[in-house]
Amino acid sequence: MKLYIIAGEASGDLHGSNLIRALKKQNPAVECRVWGGDLMAAAGGQLVRHYRDLAFMGFWEVLKNLRTILGNIRFCKQELQAFRPDVLVLIDYPGFNLRIARWAKRQGIRVVYYISPQIWAWHTSRVHAIKRDVDKMLVILPFEKAFYDKYDMDVDFVGHPLLDVLTPDRASATGAARPGNTIALLPGSRQQEVRRILPVMLAVTPHFPDYQFVVAGAISLSAAYYERFLAGYPQVQLHQGSTYEVLRRSCAALVKSGTSTLETALIGVPQVVCYAGNSISFAIAKRVVNVPYISLVNLILDRLLVRELIQGELSTQNLRSALANILDKSQAHAIQAGYHELRQVLGAGGASEKAASIILQMAKDSDTPHTVRR
Repeated sequence: MKLYIIAGEASGDLHGSNLIRALKKQNPAVECRVWGGDLMAAAGGQLVRHYRDLAFMGFWEVLKNLRTILGNIRFCKQELQAFRPDVLVLIDYPGFNLRIARWAKRQGIRVVYYISPQIWAWHTSRVHAIKRDVDKMLVILPFEKAFYDKYDMDVDFVGHPLLDVLTPDRASATGAARPGNTIALLPGSRQQEVRRILPVMLAVTPHFPDYQFVVAGAISLSAAYYERFLAGYPQVQLHQGSTYEVLRRSCAALVKSGTSTLETALIGVPQVVCYAGNSISFAIAKRVVNVPYISLVNLILDRLLVRELIQGELSTQNLRSALANILDKSQAHAIQAGYHELRQVLGAGGASEKAASIILQMAKDSDTPHTVRR
């Protein structure tokens, strides 16, 4: 049994690695050829492309790297022709994966999409292409199933995979303030994110001399890349590849928007959400995005629980004020109560196992003839 799995970002690498482990637990003979990262490779996937060579964020960045992206698409099609998978599994990463889904469907390859693109946030019209090109959609947020049900799609809500790996410590679970004086800085996993966001985070640190700041660095970037920003801040530490450990000993966190905001919430750390992107990309996004919040925490709860500082609002003064606010015990307690509500909304665990079971059944039932057209 052969599966081809494509993830193009750090969060996809994490969820893909847990999926591969669940797949191999249920069927040790399954062969997984993957686009992803070190985690998917460590889980047993045959790594074809690393996400660090794939992740281009924003409209302008995609345009500048269009030749590389188109080359990757051509290469992926050649790979699929040669490998002939029973099922193609796509993990988020919509700009690339939706193109591959359309092509694969025409070749008679069964397509499963695990972790939906955020089409409910922008470019909702893509749902029609997804319905045409995807055989099964596996969603991890409860409101996503209701969204796809409106279009009569074959969709299963499997729960959020982070629930299986992240649990709050005792203090957070009871709503108490977190102990210690460590503050985590999570500036993202792409160079362009770190370049725009980390300097603002670091500028805040001298205003909190009683706290120890730790940058939770991504393993996809070199230590040298971070150190160029840390040169003027000898009191700030860098820990790479240990984000969860850094968060577990932190009393607060400054977090770049994305999956990391949900990870921080599930561990139980009060946070301020930060985002700054290319000005052209942001101007375009403002015109097409139709959601009221940027963080998954606020989106899932459908209310403002954690402070969001976006683009021009992300300044040293605003971030300093927001951090001081969440360090206040009463505010931290309110955030913890919201986190408890968040876990209730996300439901039970077992997402990776449920997804693996559905995918393996589809592969077993597949009548793909393994004669792939050009």
